[in-house]
Amino acid sequence: MTLRREAFLDHVRERGEYGTAEEAERAARVVLALLGAHLVGEVRAQLAARLPEEYALILLNPLHSAEPLSPARFVRAASAWIEGATEQTATWDVSAVLSTVADASGEDLLGQILLQLPAGYDLLFGRPQPT
Repeated sequence: MTLRREAFLDHVRERGEYGTAEEAERAARVVLALLGAHLVGEVRAQLAARLPEEYALILLNPLHSAEPLSPARFVRAASAWIEGATEQTATWDVSAVLSTVADASGEDLLGQILLQLPAGYDLLFGRPQPT
């Protein structure tokens, strides 16, 4: 089921404790663009189908990444793209967006997403996996 834009942003805003919808919007756009660079094929298409159209398009037309970023490098990249962010605040931003994505995707799709990402992303999605 696809989330409405307002519902998606409300979840991100609540989890990120943002003062405005614009802050949540900015984080969502950056994080989804970075995430889209790491996902391929049917997994990316299935996730896009569960996101609001505006965010699905961002996921499907991602920033380009020469190699998969480790979770720490993903956060650093997000901090570079989010105005005024530090690595510490970017961790918060990334987790607010990715935990909302995890809820929208469901456990089966999230498992497929995590298989396409380097180890450690489960924590950014707020879904620690047993080791």
